[in-house]
Amino acid sequence: MLRAFSTAATGMTAQQIMIDVIANNLANINTTGFKRSQINFQDLLYVKMIESGIEVASGINSPGGLEVGSGVRAASTLKVFSAGEFENTGRKLDIAIRGDGFLQVTLPNGDLRYTRDGALQINADGQLVTTTGYSIEPAITVPTDAVSIDIGKDGGVNVVDAAGTSSVVGTIQLVRFPNPSGLANEGDNLLSTTEASGTPTTGTAGEGGFGTIQAGFLEKSNVQMVTELVNLITAERAYEVNSRAIKAGDDMLRTANNIVQ
Repeated sequence: MLRAFSTAATGMTAQQIMIDVIANNLANINTTGFKRSQINFQDLLYVKMIESGIEVASGINSPGGLEVGSGVRAASTLKVFSAGEFENTGRKLDIAIRGDGFLQVTLPNGDLRYTRDGALQINADGQLVTTTGYSIEPAITVPTDAVSIDIGKDGGVNVVDAAGTSSVVGTIQLVRFPNPSGLANEGDNLLSTTEASGTPTTGTAGEGGFGTIQAGFLEKSNVQMVTELVNLITAERAYEVNSRAIKAGDDMLRTANNIVQ
């Protein structure tokens, strides 16, 4: 009877974590380039009361056994890298990656991070940076006399100066990973490499399997509100059912105690 208490408690804990994940997805429904997370569960150890295939009589083996599980645990969260909706902003420094790839940015300490947030800006030094101010890698500097700027599908940054001369001042490169779901979240719309993500590969947009760059657009979050709300209801009901299992066990113990009385 007491095993039911601990087993149901693991179910309640797992559903609580699921609700936390769903809440984070919903909180970032308007975050540029955000990718929703889904949670994976695993069952826990089993108590084997009767082994499967045990001999029950001479030459006769049992076709099954008797096992009682110990509950569930949250095993991992997985980033879902399906494409989000593209929003037309009309701003020339806004870019969206149509297909596979990440932008590479450099932190102040020199570490590299990766993002799908293409809301680029120009800082005081003329460098292309993210909304937070991290410069993209490789660094691209826009001349101070530039009167217009355009970003091509291959990532080429074309500027026109006051004299009407057009030139390419750099190319925005993309990075991809064997397992992008293995990247670690760092906040600020940034991801970092892990042993699970694999070694990053750098390339040019539109070549070698890399996606293309669409200027004037931003990739919105791929969170679907209806899906998250359905998952939220499912998690809430599962939490409720597990709490009822604990109550049922408590009622059975109370009944047994009343028999003694």
